[in-house]
Amino acid sequence: MVSGFKSPNNSLAKNSKVLSIANATTLTEKMESIFSEIKDPRVKRNRVHLLTDILIIAILSVIAGARGWEDMENYGLSKYEWLEQFLKLPEGIPCADTFRRVFERINPLVFEQCFRRWVESIVETVGAQVIPIDGKTLKGSYDRALGKTALHLVSAWSSQHRLVLGQVKVADKSNEITAIPALLELLDIAGCIITIDAMGTQTAIASQIFQAKADYILALKANHPTLHTQVKDWFEQHLQGGFSGITHSYDQRVEKGHHRTEKRQIWCVPVSQLPPLHNQGDWAGLKCVVMVVRVRHLWNKTTREVQFYLTSLDCDANKLGQAIRLHWSVENGLHWTLDVTFNEDACRVRTGHAPQNLSLLRRIAINALNLEQSFKRSNRQKSNRAAMDNNYMLTILAACLYDNHDVSKASCQ
Repeated sequence: MVSGFKSPNNSLAKNSKVLSIANATTLTEKMESIFSEIKDPRVKRNRVHLLTDILIIAILSVIAGARGWEDMENYGLSKYEWLEQFLKLPEGIPCADTFRRVFERINPLVFEQCFRRWVESIVETVGAQVIPIDGKTLKGSYDRALGKTALHLVSAWSSQHRLVLGQVKVADKSNEITAIPALLELLDIAGCIITIDAMGTQTAIASQIFQAKADYILALKANHPTLHTQVKDWFEQHLQGGFSGITHSYDQRVEKGHHRTEKRQIWCVPVSQLPPLHNQGDWAGLKCVVMVVRVRHLWNKTTREVQFYLTSLDCDANKLGQAIRLHWSVENGLHWTLDVTFNEDACRVRTGHAPQNLSLLRRIAINALNLEQSFKRSNRQKSNRAAMDNNYMLTILAACLYDNHDVSKASCQ
């Protein structure tokens, strides 16, 4: 008769625990160095809890699914015995109001600078890849009583690494046209392909990208009425004749999924084949104009969409089609995750710098979850496991704090 399971080897379990705590100490020291430039905004006599403890608990709790200050406090209280082994915690776990007051007053520009430095330490060079730039409004951050509008952020997304490279706040009473150049200034985009929707289709932005030795694909819509109408009429006229006698490139793709079929056709034509475009000389590096026709067959209807683009890339419909398609990765990989996994739009944090700083914590969490590849599940499931399994939380930290050569050294057993 089977006597049952053998009791675990206590010495092995003890050694594993010691190793985990040693790794935790190393990882927290690394985190402290990354965010060392952040100055404590509190008056010295009121500093009961250490700023580094507050930052680390906040980051860990958001990775584990925290959505506000109370969640951060609850995470700290639930994990107190574990956290006290590698954090100082001189007065225990900070309360929810302490988290709120600190993040209301931390300088978001310095916080974002530390964030970008952290990303650069993981991805030393972004390489030749597509970088979509797009904006997102935090719908719950408005304050009607104070006449405060919702916070709008513009983010740069690495389509290859699935990482947020940086973010910039859109100034009050302004729009993305002013924020995009500021974001581009912060990034090394040489050799990359920058994709931007119609709001960022501006001659100054195109020139900035081209001067930075990068290429652009800019959506052309009715906010440039003369140019849009000119391009639209030309393509409609020559599409009927099959672009006979016109140098062009063509590609098509058919994708099926989620109970729908989508057919995308891409035509690319060098600008030399078109009549002089409206203010053509103002578009630095402009080489081609692209038309994309998307036909979607849903279970109850069929839709057709035509979109035009300006690009500094050579006339290659296959390459351009792939880059245009990758622009949507910022919606699916970043914005959708923020809303569904982190419930960002429902967050009512709206005082001081808290909305901007909390949004950056969420982006840190997304980057950390995407970098951890040993657990092949959704980010939501990774977050749930990190909340339950301390060692897995350390695995996530190891993946996002060290480059590929160092992860094996810091990974948890």
